Amino acid sequence: MDSTFSFGVILATLACLIIATNALVAVAVFLLIHKTDSISLCFTLNLAVADTLIGVSISGLINDQLSGPPHSTQRALCSLRMAFVTSSSAASVLTVMLIAFDRYLAIKRPFRYFRIMSGPLAGTCVAGLWLVSYIIGFLPVWVPFFQQGTYQGPCSFFAVFHPRFILTLSCGGFFPALLLFVFFYCDMFKIASLHTEQIRKIEHAGAPEGHCPSPRVAGDLKALRTVAVLIGSFTLSWAPFLVTGIVQAVCQECQLYKYLWLLGVGNSLLNPLIYAYWQKDVRTQLYQMAVGMKKKFVLLFFLIFPQDPGPGEPRESSCHIVTISHAHL
Repeated sequence: MDSTFSFGVILATLACLIIATNALVAVAVFLLIHKTDSISLCFTLNLAVADTLIGVSISGLINDQLSGPPHSTQRALCSLRMAFVTSSSAASVLTVMLIAFDRYLAIKRPFRYFRIMSGPLAGTCVAGLWLVSYIIGFLPVWVPFFQQGTYQGPCSFFAVFHPRFILTLSCGGFFPALLLFVFFYCDMFKIASLHTEQIRKIEHAGAPEGHCPSPRVAGDLKALRTVAVLIGSFTLSWAPFLVTGIVQAVCQECQLYKYLWLLGVGNSLLNPLIYAYWQKDVRTQLYQMAVGMKKKFVLLFFLIFPQDPGPGEPRESSCHIVTISHAHL
């Protein structure tokens, strides 16, 4: 009972943080898209939306955990809840892959990037991404092979879905995606290294500073750094849970997944923090939003609590009259 209640408190805290941080980043990125019409930022916005939906979907599990083992959600409702959690998680993972590919394409084919990555293509990628995500998430609901034979509450992932579903996702999705991430990272690192070497050769040859493509290389290194951090957080967050799912498929009595599942879901909290810190435009937009909110709160404070002038200070109306009288003189 105490363990279940503690897990529920952790889950509630994590859900609130995920929703708040991702919603804030989503607003900032939406304002940036309105200003710049950037295609890449559309993928960032989609990531924030997917991570927000993860926070919303796991909030439906909080009541079961806080109520303890005697409270049990119906099997059909629990399956739908976990399907939405899985779908949102799949959308987040696939969006991270899409962002990595977008940055890879921008570095690999910089002159053809804006012709290839158009608005309709980006919209098609996002729509297809969500379609694939919901197919993956609801697969255990449609396929009895991925369902547990018996259900005992409270509602949890392995209470309704068989561990072989995680085994299938690990072998068919996570590890191939991780290898693809590593390929993107290594190739981008090679391209950035070549650009850096070209700059050094130009500097040694005594070329004018204006001909040095340092902004391009700085952009390459910035994109490379962002993708590397995303890959690292993705791997550290989801790998333990997926490995545990493989162990759970072999050992049905083992209960290793509970807190490692939280670690995987916690990746949705890391993503907005990474983008808020590493991307200067997002960080600047968040700062401008904070300054704007601060000004509004200060103005609201003085409207609600007007400051009375001291005994020796003239009131505003008196100052106005004195100013007018001096003007006429």
